[in-house]
Amino acid sequence: MSFYLKCILLVIFFFGKHSESQNIRHPKYKAAIFEAHRIIDSLKQKQNIPGLDIALSINDTIVWSEAFGYANIEHLVPVITGKTRFRIASVSKPLTTVAIGKLMERGALNPDTLIQTYVPYFPQKKYPITVRQIAGHIAGIRSYKGNEFLLAKKYNSVKAGLEIFKNDSLQFKPSTAYLYSSYGFNLLSAAVEGASGISFLEFMEKELFEPLQMQSTIADKNENIIPNRTTFYKTDDTGELRHTPYVDNSYKWASGGFLSTTHDLIKFGNAMINENLISDKTIKQLTKSQKLSNGKKTGYGMGWGVINKGKLNGFGHDGAAVGGITRFAIFPKEKLVVIAVSNSSNVDYGNTIESIVALFID
Repeated sequence: MSFYLKCILLVIFFFGKHSESQNIRHPKYKAAIFEAHRIIDSLKQKQNIPGLDIALSINDTIVWSEAFGYANIEHLVPVITGKTRFRIASVSKPLTTVAIGKLMERGALNPDTLIQTYVPYFPQKKYPITVRQIAGHIAGIRSYKGNEFLLAKKYNSVKAGLEIFKNDSLQFKPSTAYLYSSYGFNLLSAAVEGASGISFLEFMEKELFEPLQMQSTIADKNENIIPNRTTFYKTDDTGELRHTPYVDNSYKWASGGFLSTTHDLIKFGNAMINENLISDKTIKQLTKSQKLSNGKKTGYGMGWGVINKGKLNGFGHDGAAVGGITRFAIFPKEKLVVIAVSNSSNVDYGNTIESIVALFID
């Protein structure tokens, strides 16, 4: 065996052992973890996912946390569970609306007030739109068009990022339809700034991340050196792994621009169960399905999707970014939080997360 090959094998062994040593497997759930590991490993192999991390907590305790694959394939850097930072995509939205919830409780923001109350520089539209409508995707603000999802331009402020869509007409009369819009949440971050008097990222750091010790949750700034940030991949038409296009998420911190880890998001999920950041009354406002003017429920509150699947009832959010797909769910009755993150644009979790949750509940 050549010296070079020995070195490569030594690196793989070292990092593999290091990653393994970080995994958490509570002995009480040995059988559930065994089957859950098989489900995720099968998903990874079938979909050629370069790296994936999953964590699940019950009663404030992480009972399973495990990393699969690589954060960087070229340099054989493994995913380290709870430490590797992934693009959490639209799971940024629940973070944003909890910030809004804190402002609501202080009387600094009324969700049923017109958005221009907090963002006076946002043009008025044919119909008035409120914070609550925007947070529920029923305000009529448009979604991405063309190649906007792949924007590579750097925006130096929240206000600058609104230039992309601020002059466009609403897609419909507010509350008459549901249209998922990340741009709406960019507008909400401007409302956070207007209501708080400080920048959106500063508010998030001071009011959410620091109190919960979410030390690995941060804006995905390309120009910064960010330890443990994963590399971002996709699969091409033949199923081969490729690097994703270069994108700059500075226009959408609030809707899909944060990096985080499984363990940080477990902290956030448990804070929602334990009412550590906002009250039960506010949580119910954020997580209760909104209704259209015809009385039909949308299945979405303010930044949170409602989960009703059999005996599982809770709330959460999915996220899809360039180089990252996320699934996040909270089940308050069971006091269970689960988070799965990956560094590929082409992951379909299907029902795997629900199947895994069922294993631990049963």
